[in-house]
Amino acid sequence: MKLKKITGIQQIGIGVEDVHKAWKWYRRHFGMDIGVFEEAAVAELMLHYTEGEKRSRHAVLAMNMQAGGGFEIWQHTGKVPEHPGFKLQLGDLGIFVAKVKSADVEKAFSKMKADGLDLLGDLRRSPDGTLHFFVRDPYNNIFQVVENDYVFEKTDSVTGGIYGAIIGVSDIEKAVKVYQDILGYDEVIYDDIRVFDDLKSLPGGNQKLRRMLLKPSERRSGGFAPLFGPSQLELVQLIGKKGEKIYGDRIWGDPGFIHICFDTIGMDALREEVKQKGFPFTVDSADSFDMGEAAGQFAYISDPDGTPIEFVETHKVPIIKKLGWDIDLRKRDPSRSLPKWMISTMKWKRVKD
Repeated sequence: MKLKKITGIQQIGIGVEDVHKAWKWYRRHFGMDIGVFEEAAVAELMLHYTEGEKRSRHAVLAMNMQAGGGFEIWQHTGKVPEHPGFKLQLGDLGIFVAKVKSADVEKAFSKMKADGLDLLGDLRRSPDGTLHFFVRDPYNNIFQVVENDYVFEKTDSVTGGIYGAIIGVSDIEKAVKVYQDILGYDEVIYDDIRVFDDLKSLPGGNQKLRRMLLKPSERRSGGFAPLFGPSQLELVQLIGKKGEKIYGDRIWGDPGFIHICFDTIGMDALREEVKQKGFPFTVDSADSFDMGEAAGQFAYISDPDGTPIEFVETHKVPIIKKLGWDIDLRKRDPSRSLPKWMISTMKWKRVKD
């Protein structure tokens, strides 16, 4: 049995009302122009998060070759997507902000300002001195553009892909049993309690909270790790009260950040680990599945507040469909990253507007 290994953040799921309209916007403003897969199907195994019903959906996984995780843009097609019945605020339980990396944050800020995007406040520095800013997409999702100089391949985009997330939790001490002990974000960059100046532009950002920023102490390797690059997770907990569940009145796939997904090797070992640690799989594909042209194995757990965390063990990624050329990771040493030239062939899947 292969040992469990997490190679990076593969993607964050984003529920939208119109998958193609949203993807076009994300291509233009976040450079998410690599179409890894697109598929219309029924989510048959997600019953734990969909009120026990199979749900029809249309999904696209888009990447940015600069580095970072992807956007899994997801639309319900069997029901009307439902928005939250309350105004979301910092400290609400679930994924509140998606972090996107940028090698030049000032340039990204100026470009998005010139493009008329909904910037929340000005450029700020986090407690560790990292430059960042917040921007809201047309679908009410908030992104934090964070300074990070890791670049896999230069592109014209002012940002890379997913760098992490800000996740609301009710009790950080309980939450770290998942985010540190299982996901391996074991190094604490900062851990503080106060009202944070750099968060005041966010809805609810003037509240007192505990804020913990985590990263892996070891550099990730294996498979597509060089493309995913470094990542971080930020946990926020309100002081003196409990946030609302972001998906408390809705189901997985409705508009918003629906899950965070980690590229994983050794799903059988992971299954045993999470069971022993008290966070058993809530969803388990068990064997290889097809996502249109791609294939792999996936599973979910929930954090202590019910936030879905996905694990995907990638088996195959198509590169040139007509030639039947794909990258089959089952035929490679899982502990070794793919060579850069091979990962770079994914740019042949770029979608141009």
